[in-house]
Amino acid sequence: MRFLGISIFLILFTFAFANEDFNTHRPLIVEFFENSEPHLKRTLHLECTSWRFAVEANNLSPWKIIPQECADYVRQYITGGAYKMEIDRVSTEAGAFAESMKLGEDGKDVWIFDVDETLLSNLPYYSQHGYGLEVFDSVEFDKWVEKGEAPAIGSSLKLYQDVMRLGFKVFLLTGRSERHRIVTVENLMNAGFQDWDKLILRGSEDHGKSATIYKSEKRNEMVEEGLRIVGNSGDQWSDLLGSSASIRSFKLPNPMYYIP
Repeated sequence: MRFLGISIFLILFTFAFANEDFNTHRPLIVEFFENSEPHLKRTLHLECTSWRFAVEANNLSPWKIIPQECADYVRQYITGGAYKMEIDRVSTEAGAFAESMKLGEDGKDVWIFDVDETLLSNLPYYSQHGYGLEVFDSVEFDKWVEKGEAPAIGSSLKLYQDVMRLGFKVFLLTGRSERHRIVTVENLMNAGFQDWDKLILRGSEDHGKSATIYKSEKRNEMVEEGLRIVGNSGDQWSDLLGSSASIRSFKLPNPMYYIP
């Protein structure tokens, strides 16, 4: 059988080059491997990894849904352990930074947390909506929010507790509407988050503003009150960029949606 395999290979190779110019034609055997299913799958995996890296590095233009061809890739990334591993790493680094900071004695050092995909996970919702494959539906998402069932992100809960223990003031700055205050408070407390100093939600005057502008304005108010923003954790760049930025910001991964 071994000699038969070698013979077939030689026939293919000879056929590919018979009566052809060696410098202008590619071997048939190479074409076979480059068009094989494993090669195409690997190429798609690399392309989707490149797309996700661009998302996390904030190098993409505003986008509304994940690429159709990357649907399986994103689902596997979210459910296969890599997503949790990367979130845990961010929280570990944030915790080490928090431990390294010498806080003032005036109690004015603040750590800001976003809520969705930072403290609370909406994966039960997004798992039913293609992990970002569908255009965001605010009505359907509000129905999910109003259930108050979003679970805690484990490593974020630990970071939250560590920051509290170290003596930081904890401000929760979310894009959720003020009308969802009660259910958000109940959800957070049921998930294990307790004793924050302030929960800031979008008031009527904030609707229509981009998240970057809205959150910058709220941070400006903190600074004007004499507070020092030491750390900031969020899953969107709009949680972290803009004016009155923290000394150090920590971006949690999120390939499912983009908020400007």
